[in-house]
Amino acid sequence: MALPSFISASVPDDRAPTVHQFSILLALFVVVALAAGFSVTIIFAHKRPRVPSGLATYARFFYASFLKPHNGDGAVTGQQAALESFYKAQADVYDATRKRLLRGREDMLGLVAAQMKYKEERGGWMKRKPIWIDIGGGTGYNIEAMQAYLDVPTFFAKVYLVDLSPSLLEVARKRFDRLGWDVEIVCQDARAFRLENYEMTKSTNASTSSMGSSWSDQNTVNSGADLVTMSYSLSMIPDYYSVVDSIPSLLSSDGVVGVVDFYVQSIVEISGRTYTGGSFNRHVTWIKRVFWRAWFDVDRVGLEGARRDYLEYRFGTLKTVDERNYLLGGIPYYIFLGRQRGLTSSIGPSPGYAQDLIESLDASCTESPYLSPQNHRVDMFQAVEKSIPAELRSKAYQCAVINLSSNLPLPSMFYQNNQRRIYYDDTLKKHTQFNNEYIYAFTWEDPRVDHRLLNIRSDDAILCVTSAGDNVLDYLYQAGPRRIHAVDLNPNQNHLLELKIAAFQSLPYAQVWKMFGEGRFPAFRAALITKLSPHMSSQACQYWLKHTSVFSSTRGLYETGGSRHAIKLMRSLFWLLGLRNEVKSMCNAKTLIEQQEIWPRIRRVLLSRALHWAVVSTEWFAWKAAGVPPAQRRMIVEDHRDQVDGDLRGEAIWEYIVNTLDPVVKNTLVGDDNYFYLLCLQGRYSQRQVHGCKCHPQYLSNRAHRKLSQPGAFDGLRIHTDELQEVICRIAPGTLSHAVVMDSMDWFSPQDSQALIQVQALHRALKTGGKVLLRSAGLKPWYTAVFEKNGFATRRVGARMPGTCIDRVNMYASAWICTKLPDPTTASYDTMMLPSPTLSVHSRTHSLEKIEE
Repeated sequence: MALPSFISASVPDDRAPTVHQFSILLALFVVVALAAGFSVTIIFAHKRPRVPSGLATYARFFYASFLKPHNGDGAVTGQQAALESFYKAQADVYDATRKRLLRGREDMLGLVAAQMKYKEERGGWMKRKPIWIDIGGGTGYNIEAMQAYLDVPTFFAKVYLVDLSPSLLEVARKRFDRLGWDVEIVCQDARAFRLENYEMTKSTNASTSSMGSSWSDQNTVNSGADLVTMSYSLSMIPDYYSVVDSIPSLLSSDGVVGVVDFYVQSIVEISGRTYTGGSFNRHVTWIKRVFWRAWFDVDRVGLEGARRDYLEYRFGTLKTVDERNYLLGGIPYYIFLGRQRGLTSSIGPSPGYAQDLIESLDASCTESPYLSPQNHRVDMFQAVEKSIPAELRSKAYQCAVINLSSNLPLPSMFYQNNQRRIYYDDTLKKHTQFNNEYIYAFTWEDPRVDHRLLNIRSDDAILCVTSAGDNVLDYLYQAGPRRIHAVDLNPNQNHLLELKIAAFQSLPYAQVWKMFGEGRFPAFRAALITKLSPHMSSQACQYWLKHTSVFSSTRGLYETGGSRHAIKLMRSLFWLLGLRNEVKSMCNAKTLIEQQEIWPRIRRVLLSRALHWAVVSTEWFAWKAAGVPPAQRRMIVEDHRDQVDGDLRGEAIWEYIVNTLDPVVKNTLVGDDNYFYLLCLQGRYSQRQVHGCKCHPQYLSNRAHRKLSQPGAFDGLRIHTDELQEVICRIAPGTLSHAVVMDSMDWFSPQDSQALIQVQALHRALKTGGKVLLRSAGLKPWYTAVFEKNGFATRRVGARMPGTCIDRVNMYASAWICTKLPDPTTASYDTMMLPSPTLSVHSRTHSLEKIEE
């Protein structure tokens, strides 16, 4: 397959040429390509000695792909004849000509190897080594390439290479003879391959899959292959559905299937599917869909989306990745990791295991009661149904019920190695509005204040905003509450939290520090594939695979995200005005007096009237760089002693910033204890000892790593990608201990009912005496009155007056504790204005038992 290098990386559909124009362009390209290839082939055919070996290799590839008639060689018929006609003339140069074309093979192998090692570390092989079947493995390249991730001869009990091309398999035999590896080479149609015909030890309960099966699909004992892979072979199999149907019978109950191949697909084709594991980068534009289908069809390679669709239907999704081979014109390819659709425990199938998992996960998401022993199941289920409104179901539970009733795989979250990231639909506009970017690379709120005000204990259940996840990790390290519900509407903020959790679970402290202490880790991509990926959801893994440059580039993590604009602007000014030495001295100051002597030279830049008028007071800077919504800016203006009639470039914003920064310099030593501003100034945290302190968040200490890297350290965490209100409404009444909502209520307008609805929902979910901790840009925000009218006692626990600090950040004007009163008189559960959660109709009329029947 000779491939063009000039195809545009992205051509919008709305400017696509007509089919007639496109056909003319395609014909012209083919004529030119064939003419060039024919000339090279003539040289190759005459075997002139001066032709370089590399040119001869690609000439043979071009000849076999585009000029040689594919009529079979007379020895075989059918698909094998077609394959031999294509491969026989180029078998010995196959690997040399596919390295740049077949991208993603190593990534797929690395991802499945990470899953294998994850299982091995948890004793998953049960006194036996795993078995690997490589379907369509051809020359055996994949098996040798796996050596970079696993020691193939010692890790696997047996490796099978199944292919229908004798010419390619002859190359494989020579490869493994050279390596001295015992690989079983099978020249057979993949549809007919049966593992039991080659394994001496067979289980009497071997898997016999059936297309008519539903929930118990492939719910077999832990026998069969532990890994089945297909590398650019599925697209060359005409009867692909039969091959995909045969894989479950080869695979053990908790085995992994890994596929990498070409594809073209529109996002419209997968809209509404809840089980694909994410749609990030999946869409292929119209012109490229048409072109690549036509181009690859010349060599009988099928790129239609149905092949991938059927994979995702027949298996539960572990990981899915969409990439482009930009070296050869942006060819779309995907990586898919899946497992058997029927959920089983790590030691094999157990009656009701899947139902147990779904019910217990639902209970942990909603804080509803749950009893796991089988003999209590009926009584428990009936009691819960009677005592808790049907609306109190997580979205993951509701989606599971719908999928089971439709004979579809469960959402991807159920097949992950952990289920802490709760299902969400990443195609919804409320999630896509963030354009695949997080706003905050680090959390601005001071967790020291949270601990002092809330006195978090190990038996607490807390709901908080995710932000960059720093405070979530701080709560887990310092207090270890029973449950934390981390909530953020921006999926990318939750991707960042997932990455931090995965790092603690799989990397040594030195590498965790490089990633989140220094913000730079050149080996990030390799670590993501081989170490981090088993601990992440499909969506988070594919997001970070697309953004590996965040850690490998010179800018680092803390110059990314929506808030990077303010930080980069500040550093650029320091550089332009020659203040870098002053900034360095500020970070290294050993006393407050020394720091205050340095500050005026920096202050002249940061708090200059010109900078404020031109940049800081503008709407673009406030929202894009600082993340301040219009409603919050109005609160700042209203608190200003000299009313400015809505002029956001006036004194109010300038004075607010002055009252933020001046007290910080006066009262906190930046290089010693104020890691928030140290990070802004120098782009990284510090491990430097100053007065016995290291200036970084507590969760980045060596001691925290020892605690958070322990098994089960994050079992109590649930990550919700949704509005706060949606999650709060699904929490069982009287079960939350605390809610930390940061400044989220500053975003509401006094003219609508959002604040009232959320306050009533919080009152319903909190225990008596439970606390809501909120921060605000206003000294007395208007919505505290809403709390007071709906069963809360409010108390201002911090007020930022001129010259004083409310905390180390000092970014907010006030902090409040709203405590749920024991005998509310103004709120009633029966009259609450709660929104109806989506998909709720199924939770009222179906149970898992009914669906399974």
